[in-house]
Parts: sequence; C-alpha cells; structure tokens
Amino acid sequence: MVTSAWHRRHILSLQDFTLPEYNTVLQTAASFRQVLSRGTKRVPSLQGQVVTNLFFESSTRTRSSFELAAKRLSADVLNFAPASSSLAKGETILDTAKTYLAMGTNLMVIRHRQAGVPQAIATALDHLGAGVGVLNAGDGAHEHPSQALLDLFTICSLTDPEGPTAEFLRGKKVAIVGDILHSRVARSNLWSLTACGAEVHLAGPPTLVPALFRNLGPQVHWQLEPALVGADFVMALRLQQERMDANLFPSLREYHLNFGLTRERLGVCRPGVRLLHPGPANRGVEVSSDLLDDPQTSLMSQQVTNGVAVRMALLYLMGLPPS
Repeated sequence: MVTSAWHRRHILSLQDFTLPEYNTVLQTAASFRQVLSRGTKRVPSLQGQVVTNLFFESSTRTRSSFELAAKRLSADVLNFAPASSSLAKGETILDTAKTYLAMGTNLMVIRHRQAGVPQAIATALDHLGAGVGVLNAGDGAHEHPSQALLDLFTICSLTDPEGPTAEFLRGKKVAIVGDILHSRVARSNLWSLTACGAEVHLAGPPTLVPALFRNLGPQVHWQLEPALVGADFVMALRLQQERMDANLFPSLREYHLNFGLTRERLGVCRPGVRLLHPGPANRGVEVSSDLLDDPQTSLMSQQVTNGVAVRMALLYLMGLPPS
C-alpha cells in the first residue's frame, strides 16, 4: 500500500487535501477492495486498536460502513447511542469523548448535527496529548469527507479498478444537482473534485444554490439543462427537508418538474454519463426510480460497496504511526 504521502492524524475536512493525498487514499482503498473480494475478508492492520463511533445524529449507511470497515481491519469497535447515553443526564459532548478516551480509544469517528463538533473534539484531545485520531463522519452542513472520498474512488475506479488515480478527473465535467445549501456532501465533493481538475457545475433553485457558491469555484445554474450539457458525471442530492426552516421551493412535485433527473433530461449529457447519489434517495423527487435502478447508469450500489473499502483505507492511514 502507498502511504508515503500520508501525514494526517485527523480527517476533518477536504479543503486542504493535496493531490498526492487523494491518490494515497485511492490506491489504499483499491488494495482493501481486493481484500474484501477474498474468502477471508479480515486483515490484522488495526488489531489491538479501539475504534469508537460517536454518532450524535442518525445514520444508516455511514455508521454501518465504518463499523464494518473497522471490524474488517480487526479493530475492537465501540458504538455510541445518544438515546441511551449520559447525555440525557447532562453530560457534555466533550466529556463523552473523554469517557471513551479513558476506555482506550485510538480512533474516533464522529457525526453531529452541528458544524465544527468533530474539529472541537479533535482540538481538545490534541491539547490533552491523547494521540487519538478523529474522523469527521458528517457535521451539520459543513463537510462529509469520507462520502466525497468514496464518490471519488467510485468515479476513478471505472477505467482502472486496480490502480485508480485522481488525475482521471482532469477535464471531466461533473454536475451536482439539488439541495446544495444544506449539503455537507456537496461541500466535500466540491473540494475533492476541483482539486482533481474536474469542471464542477452546481444546479438547483436559487434558494438552494445561493450565488455565493460561485466564490468557491464552481459554475452555478438556476436551471437544470446548462449544468447537464456535456456532463460526464451527475450527482443528485437529497432534499434535506429536516434542515429547512422555511419554504424554499413550492412543492416536491414542482421541484421534480424543474430539477428532477430523468432519462430524458440526461440525454444532453455525454454518452455513457454515470449517475451518483449519496443516499438515501427520494425516488421520483431528485431522480426517477428507473434511473436509480439502471445498473448501466446508476453508481449508487457501487458507492455503498466502495464505502467500506474507502473507510478501511482512512482508518488504516489514520492508524499508522506518526511520521
């Protein structure tokens, strides 16, 4: 496995990731994907280490994926359940993290509805000299690094499954469609895709794709077709109605009429365009069911499968001795 470009203890954001770091993640994930294809899917890379999943927010795919990844690396896994924890008794989030630190945790995977919580915990643990790595599994509308990295891995593996490289994306057009405003996935993908040389276009209603996103580099469209024309990859995002405190669009029906992805609308993309969705998907809203279920177009199943290999790679890299 290639690890020469890895010097991070924490993975909190992709904003400052370098191209060599992206390639290290891709190549390490490719190695672990080969491990997962074998009869014996477990390796001793993190044997004796403890991985704690601190999920203060509900999750299915991400939490299960990290738990399986840690077990495949032979780590001991602790799962935090907020509903039955001492948070209900007034314990602070930081004290919860310190409790798991006292149990011997080596790596913490943290998800929280408030942006900045993983960073705050990482900073506090660093001040304690704990030597614990913190991985951001999604914080508010800030970032979701592991999702963007598995998206990158899924795309870059299409032509070379055994040796994916970030350079594959250079010059490719990627359209991200939907609720950009509330999407941590969109922000992390924006950093990774642009760093790898892709041409990124954002599309959605003005209320969900504010013009200020232009300051981050992508082209912003308030109509769907300009974003899709000539696109090599299209990523649909879920409408996060649980995060919306206002009526940001008239109705789900109208949203689908204007921005829902259908086979007909993808006709303006490049031939062979591939569709991504981080899940869970609202069928018939962001994207039609026939597209989601079409293995020639949709990469959604591969994203879920690749998530385990990528998260194995991240935990393995974070578990390496400091260089």
